[in-house]
Amino acid sequence: MGGSRVVVVGGGYGGSLVASLLDDVAEVTLVEPKDAFVHASAALRAAVDPVWEDRVFYGYDRLLTRGRVVRQRVERATSAGVQLADGTAVEADHLVLATGTAYPFPAKFLESETRVARARLARMREGLARAERVLVVGAGAVGLELAGELLDTFGHLRITLVDQAPDALTTGDYLPELRAAVHAQLDGRVDFVLGSRLGYLPPSDVGTYEPFAVETEAGVRVEAQMWFRCYGTVAASDYLAGDLAGARNGLGEVRVEPSLALTGHPGVWAVGDITDVRESKRASAARAHAEVVAANIRARVEGREPTATYAPAPERIVLPLGRTGGASQVMGPDGTRHVLGAEETSRIKGADLFSSEMAALFG
Repeated sequence: MGGSRVVVVGGGYGGSLVASLLDDVAEVTLVEPKDAFVHASAALRAAVDPVWEDRVFYGYDRLLTRGRVVRQRVERATSAGVQLADGTAVEADHLVLATGTAYPFPAKFLESETRVARARLARMREGLARAERVLVVGAGAVGLELAGELLDTFGHLRITLVDQAPDALTTGDYLPELRAAVHAQLDGRVDFVLGSRLGYLPPSDVGTYEPFAVETEAGVRVEAQMWFRCYGTVAASDYLAGDLAGARNGLGEVRVEPSLALTGHPGVWAVGDITDVRESKRASAARAHAEVVAANIRARVEGREPTATYAPAPERIVLPLGRTGGASQVMGPDGTRHVLGAEETSRIKGADLFSSEMAALFG
């Protein structure tokens, strides 16, 4: 038997699923500072529609039957276990790193308490109702999705999207038809200011109402009453210490084997955005990682050799632009890439944003 104390650091898409899949076979401790799981795929919809907040925040109280959820921040993690912010040490036979990436509000929340995050969302919506112009910095998937949600609910807004790249969606391996579909739906409603970064950021905090003016390095002036930062994900891994301090690459991601064990550390595993797997960071990938890691830890606990491995799925993107708009790039059964328009995108994700799956996981 490989010992059965499993410590999962981070209760996002990957971590919460690993914990629930191992609850029946191991002594599971899930460490997470937030009082509720945040369903990030629905967070941008909740930014504009308060009805959606109930589909964003899910309490952890029904996730595990035998295991426990500890509401703490991990200060240090080594292959032997973790040290919590209050000084408690939790030993692990298997350590699962699932802390993901930090990202600006409203796509993700830093707040640990749901009521604080909800209050911030409510203040933001009040500001959006008063605002006339909004600046979104970053024309990747998050910036475009946020622009689509804003236009859907606050039809009076003029949105300026600024990006240093020459076009929207330049970071992924995307077909020109995908960008064309996005432009067809947003041009005329969104002012794209491309090819130059901002000379400086607005003085106000993101998502708060406060009129300002900024300029791009190319000299284009942008005036607005509110702004959002939609770029710059950072792997949340600075708590790795001791024998794990050297497990990260230059981006802060941890290096993993196909089994998703950390390279050189057979008892430490990683899932989701914190891994160096070459694929776009998305919830569906984190959940697929979780299945592999749970199968491998289960094998160890039951005295078998772990054999599950992870291979990235073909790159795909499902990009809702509001409830009824959007564009997607998917891989057909024959291995060719296809771009789907608004109607199909809305069918895949736009209407429900996968919230029923989350409700099922969290009971």
